[in-house]
Amino acid sequence: QVQLVESGGGLVQAGDSLRLSCAASGRTFISPAMGWFRRAPGKEREFVAAIFWSGGSTYSADSVKGRFTISRDNAKNTVYLQMNNLKPEDTAVYYCARGLGPLERFTAHSWGQGTQVTVSS
Repeated sequence: QVQLVESGGGLVQAGDSLRLSCAASGRTFISPAMGWFRRAPGKEREFVAAIFWSGGSTYSADSVKGRFTISRDNAKNTVYLQMNNLKPEDTAVYYCARGLGPLERFTAHSWGQGTQVTVSS
């Protein structure tokens, strides 16, 4: 089992930054990749970004490229999502997930509980 715990969400204004964290524990070695997704009110869950633990290759959705950066700290078993220049349309519950690549078709196998990000205009 792999447990995922997200943190770092909150209420910010447009243009602000936030960094989300996802701490993984348990059998983390069984999941070569980690990803971030989000679900906005009334919308389907949307892929945001993914990363391989080994090598650190990343892939991000076009909607966040240039603003969001995914990274990882292998020593801490933690994945981050740095979100800059936030927009009201980024408002959503953000979930991290463990899973498999390829990153552009990341397949999630389990999920964290989510963290709320609200961006006011």
